[in-house]
Amino acid sequence: MPTRQQRKRKMQAGVVVYYSDDAISYSRNEEPLSGKAAIKERTAQRLAKDTTGNHNVYKVVDLFADGDMVVEIGSWSVVNPAGAETDKGHYMSMFQKRDGKYVCVRDMNVTSNPVKPAM
Repeated sequence: MPTRQQRKRKMQAGVVVYYSDDAISYSRNEEPLSGKAAIKERTAQRLAKDTTGNHNVYKVVDLFADGDMVVEIGSWSVVNPAGAETDKGHYMSMFQKRDGKYVCVRDMNVTSNPVKPAM
């Protein structure tokens, strides 16, 4: 059975292969990331810090295609080990067909939950 660290490395590889080398990723509460290398680094940092055991669930809501471009719109949620949803939101990803396969060139996500007040 793979270790937790091995599973995290596999998740990171699965996420990063989705992006083009020149992708830009817009995430909430931080500056956009430019390039697959920056996205890979952020993903690795987030996975390394994660000790919650939570997992993400993604659902495609709409898919629009025209020629070599595709836009995917969906929802996401974070689910804790007990099965309770702890966060949720929406995302949009734009793909271009390059070298015979579609890669994500832009993506962004937002949370649907209200901002928690500062303490």
